[in-house]
Amino acid sequence: MTELHANIEKWLAHLAQRNRSTETLRTYRSIMAGYDADPLAVTVESAQAWWDGLDHQGVRTRARSLSCVRSFYKWAIRFDLIVSDPTRRLDAPTLPKGAPRYVTRHQLDTLLRELPGDLRRAVVLGAWAGLRVSEVAALDWSDIDVDLHRLHVRHGKGDKSRSVGVHSVLLDALLPDVGGNVVTGGGTPYTASSLQRRVNRAMKSAGVDATFHQLRHRFGTITYGITGDPLAVAAAMGHASLETTRIYAAVSDDALDRVAAAAVR
Repeated sequence: MTELHANIEKWLAHLAQRNRSTETLRTYRSIMAGYDADPLAVTVESAQAWWDGLDHQGVRTRARSLSCVRSFYKWAIRFDLIVSDPTRRLDAPTLPKGAPRYVTRHQLDTLLRELPGDLRRAVVLGAWAGLRVSEVAALDWSDIDVDLHRLHVRHGKGDKSRSVGVHSVLLDALLPDVGGNVVTGGGTPYTASSLQRRVNRAMKSAGVDATFHQLRHRFGTITYGITGDPLAVAAAMGHASLETTRIYAAVSDDALDRVAAAAVR
């Protein structure tokens, strides 16, 4: 593992104390390893040079890198290590706005038919419960109330907990309750990154052009379209902002069907 500047390690430790996820910390560590050996010595000019060197990367990757570096400087200013952020003149890229792409019914049926039991359980938790891959990987049978049909996410994004309704169809796809980790059937849990790689590779092998996160997009799109209730969908998905939830309104299957029906009258 690359040895980082002591202040970066202190910052990462600070984030860990604030319950930032392991995946976030791993990503931030990787970004800072490619930033500068001594980030406190970076000037406005050298920050600009670093930023110009990222032009070949995708918009979201660049935005994530800048957000990470600025998070470090915000911490450094708070603890009186520097007086100003050398990235202050950099303009964050505008992220493309558009309807989220989601796994279709046909693709989901293919996955449920082709994937082995552990990955099939992971897929239904993404598509039918809207869980993030980290939440799926960590789910234990003690987190599922079979009688009340509730699933309890103990440590969601930002270390927030929430409850999600469990339909009988989803419950049947997860049973039997063998105790321990749900996805692995009581075996050793996968890490979030390992599970995501396994599912994404399996999708590709099954001829499905999608990713695990698009299962969650399916949940948001379908549930928003049918219920029209952004508050309920936001609560189920663990969104901190309703604006995040409302992106699913644009591609609701139900809404598209109503428009199609209206057009032929």
